[in-house]
Amino acid sequence: MPYLHGGFVGESRRSRPAKAICAVLAVGSVLSAPFLTPLSAQSGSQSVKGKAWSHYGGDAGGTRYSPLTQIDRSNVSQLEVAWTYRSGDVSDGSRGMKRTKFEATPIQLAGKLIFSTPFSRVIALNPVDGRQAWSFDPAIDLKENYSESLVTRGVAGWEDPGAGPSGPCRRRVLFASQDAQLHSIDADSGEPCQSFGRNGRVDLKTGIGPVEAGEYEVTSPRAVIGDIVIVGSAIGDNRKVDVERGVVRAYSVRDGGLLWSWDPIPRRPSDPGWSTWTPEAARRTGGANAWSILATDPERGLVFVPTGSAAPDFYGGERPGDNLYANCVVALHAKTGKIAWHFQVVRHDVWDYDVAAQPLLADVRRSGRSVPAVIVNTKMGHVFVLHRESGEPLFPIEERAVPASDVPGETTSPTQPFPVLPPPLYAADFSPEKAFGRDEEERLACRSLLEGLRYEGIFTPPSLQGSLIFPGYVGGVNWGSAAMDERRGVMLANVNSLAFWVRLHPRQQYEERRRDARRVQRRAQFTAQRGTPYGMSRSLAASPRGGPCVPPPWGRTVAIDMATGKIKWEAPAASYLFGGPIVTAGGLVFLSGGEDERLRALDVESGRELWSTGLPAGGMSTPMTYEAQGRQYLVIAAGGHGDLRARLGDYLIAYALPRE
Repeated sequence: MPYLHGGFVGESRRSRPAKAICAVLAVGSVLSAPFLTPLSAQSGSQSVKGKAWSHYGGDAGGTRYSPLTQIDRSNVSQLEVAWTYRSGDVSDGSRGMKRTKFEATPIQLAGKLIFSTPFSRVIALNPVDGRQAWSFDPAIDLKENYSESLVTRGVAGWEDPGAGPSGPCRRRVLFASQDAQLHSIDADSGEPCQSFGRNGRVDLKTGIGPVEAGEYEVTSPRAVIGDIVIVGSAIGDNRKVDVERGVVRAYSVRDGGLLWSWDPIPRRPSDPGWSTWTPEAARRTGGANAWSILATDPERGLVFVPTGSAAPDFYGGERPGDNLYANCVVALHAKTGKIAWHFQVVRHDVWDYDVAAQPLLADVRRSGRSVPAVIVNTKMGHVFVLHRESGEPLFPIEERAVPASDVPGETTSPTQPFPVLPPPLYAADFSPEKAFGRDEEERLACRSLLEGLRYEGIFTPPSLQGSLIFPGYVGGVNWGSAAMDERRGVMLANVNSLAFWVRLHPRQQYEERRRDARRVQRRAQFTAQRGTPYGMSRSLAASPRGGPCVPPPWGRTVAIDMATGKIKWEAPAASYLFGGPIVTAGGLVFLSGGEDERLRALDVESGRELWSTGLPAGGMSTPMTYEAQGRQYLVIAAGGHGDLRARLGDYLIAYALPRE
């Protein structure tokens, strides 16, 4: 994530928040045999959308929906703290460690709540009282100079359908620690599964070429389909052209053996997508990695992989062309890794518009019938709704002209795809006259900043004078993704509305400008973009006091009627939102994610706030809900976000209705 506040000029080693969205579908093909192992056997859940919260996104398709109804609109105001667990895993940036982001969402497996901490520990709790059952510590080097903050978002689960009621590792936790080690852990004991890889782990840094220390990580939970676990990577992009390769790989859940690998960037003339690159760029460029959350369709044998932009983010002169399969939705056969279909949502990305949101798999109503869909939410605020089996649009998509680059050596795509429906989740029409400030001094400072930037609407390319990137690269919709209530046909998404500026610096001037900015303590990130003619600087478009220059609300929860594609309601937030919503059959939308450090419940029909409570630290995570001993619980990780102003912490908090 970019630093929204604080963190004066320095050499930024990562530019994560937004890449294009090329959701890669690992597909088992509609014609081939599907994965017959039921999801209940894979993860211990009762059904694909059963009462257990069996996946990071609630279910394999990431709907973040629960059928539980004990907590509903009539009684949600009575929620109280049931238990609190503190892991101790928090860092404020001292002691030689990065700051922490607690962005985890637990899963239910083996009668436990299991989650990961920012220190890459995995912890299992009793879901009734929050007491620790076991913990697993991979002992990563916490003082490594990771390109990310210290962060992991969650784990995946698997249950062996052929195993008896006893025996080690019949139920497993699959977890990738931040230092890119894939671990298999016995869900009952917390011990490593010795039959997996080498003593219970596989080194993901092996087999992808040169890796710089701290620049190749895994921060999101892995996807499991059948007896296959599929992994992507988080790469410290933006620092140079030839960063690490964003290869997606599949391993056997049982023994950790490599089954297949797929590189989003075609490396040979025989590879699909080769014609969208020049030969030199295809062989040299890194990135296009899938750092966010994958979705799976066991019935169809599909895995949906969201990919990011090719390196570096803000200058593409060294990689001419559309750059498939960066910024795509790609469908891969889960058994083979072969491409079934793809859809590219941003061509030749120079805005850091990664596909950050998990592809959402849901059935939607079209022409009076139910259709299997993939819903792709983007940082641009665009929502693409595609047929899950073919990738064909279910709502019209138009090609529209976008501004051209004026930077020597750069050629951007003349058009980009725009969905007609649903409409953009926020308007991208902005001008200096609309500059916001909490008082006249702040407003004039913002106006002065904006008047010096190039801005011709969405997809205005980076420039030598400086360009405004709006929508900004934190979203729109980021890794928090969206939730879907299929019964009501409503999708819910947390949407950020922030602008950033980006400026390219000719190589011979880059170091001098970086030193000058440091002398005046100007808040910005500088990145070298080695291998290109230009370095780069960027920052939130904000006043000298840190206030965003775009008018509030800077965060909103938006509900979309997926039958019509129209916006049903919008609920403004007190600040921007990091983390996603969940929705329940009790008619409730739960969310946090703001700097105001509150957890909220909204009415799914109207967006009206029904309940909120203060948290001991920032809740920059997605909540979850589950049932244990006949009682419904709501859980959220409250630990803040190392790049934001919310308090840091180490809390996992469960809420429930009072016992009768």
